[in-house]
Amino acid sequence: MTRPPPLHLFNGFRNPFGGSELETLSVFEMLSRQQIPVQLWATSSKASPALLARYPIRHVSVLRRQVPDGGNYVFFGAHWRNRVWPFLVARPRRLIYVFNTFHPKILALTSQHRALLRWPRTEYVLISEFQKKILQIEGVVHPSPIDIARFHPAPRLPGEGGAGRGAGSSRLVVGRLSRDTADKHHPDDPTLYRHLLDEGWQLRLQGATILQNTLPAHPRCLITPEGTVPPDQFLQGLDVFYYRSGTHVETFGRVVVEAMACGLPVVCHAHGGYADHIIHGENGFLFDTTEQAHAILQRLHADPALRAAIGDCARHTTEHLFSAEALQSRLKFFRD
Repeated sequence: MTRPPPLHLFNGFRNPFGGSELETLSVFEMLSRQQIPVQLWATSSKASPALLARYPIRHVSVLRRQVPDGGNYVFFGAHWRNRVWPFLVARPRRLIYVFNTFHPKILALTSQHRALLRWPRTEYVLISEFQKKILQIEGVVHPSPIDIARFHPAPRLPGEGGAGRGAGSSRLVVGRLSRDTADKHHPDDPTLYRHLLDEGWQLRLQGATILQNTLPAHPRCLITPEGTVPPDQFLQGLDVFYYRSGTHVETFGRVVVEAMACGLPVVCHAHGGYADHIIHGENGFLFDTTEQAHAILQRLHADPALRAAIGDCARHTTEHLFSAEALQSRLKFFRD
C-alpha cells in the first residue's frame, strides 16, 4: 500500500477561540485519529501559550532546522507572505489554502509566488458558497468541521423547549457568543437587548464586554469575556441563539452552526456564510432588520413547540452536514 504524503497544517494559532485556529485543530484531530502523518506549524511568533501547551505545535525556524519536509502544505487563515523560509524548505507536493476571509490583499499573496520559489499552484478550499460567490474564485467548499458529539442538545425540561436548558429559571435565555471585538457586534443590538430584557428574557452575552458601557446593569443580563465558559456548555445553557455582527462579515460563522448542533433555534442576520445552511422558518430564522429580528424573537418566546421543532431541525441539519461520510470525503481531499 502506498503511504500517504505527510500533511503540514499551518496557522498563526494566536487566538484559542479563533475560527481558523479551531478549524485547523479539528482537521488535525480527525487526521490523527486516522493515523495520517500530520504536523502543526505556527506561522506567528505570538502563538497562544495555551494552544502550544495543549497541541504539538512547532514554530517554523530555519535556524533551528525546524521546518516542513515536503508533502502537502495546508495553510489555514495564514500565509507565507513571501518571506525567506519558503525558499529554504522542501518544495511541497501540493499547496492548499483554506481561505476563510474576503481580503483581496491576502488572496493576491496566496495566489502569486515568486518564480524562483517553484511551489505548485495554490488550490483553494473555501468555507461557504456565500464566500465563493462573492470572491468569484475557483475552489472546493468545505464547511468548517464541528464536533457534533461535543456540541449536542442539552436535556429539555419536561413539557418545555428549554426554559434555560436546566438553568433553574422559568425565564427563557437568549444569548450569543463571539470574539470580544467591536466588529463582531452590531451597533443596533444594545437597543434590541434592552427591549428583550423589558419583555422578560434572560440575556447572556459571552465575548461582549465591549458593550458594557452601552447596556445598563441588569440582574437578568450576564456579560462575560470570551472564553469564560466553554462554548458547548455556554450554548447548552441557552434557549435561543441570536447572532449579528458589525463591520465583520462572517465567511462561515462557525458559532452559528455550533448553536444549531446544540439543537437551538438560531436567529441570525441574513448576510453571512452560515445562511447557506439555514432555511428560514424550518431549521432557523434569518432577518435583514432589527424589527424583523425582534418579531422573530417575540414569536419564539411565545411558542415552546416552535422552539423545539426548529431546534430539532437545526440539529438534523448538522448531523447531515458533519456525518462520518461527509467528513471522510473532505479529509480525503487533503490526503490525496
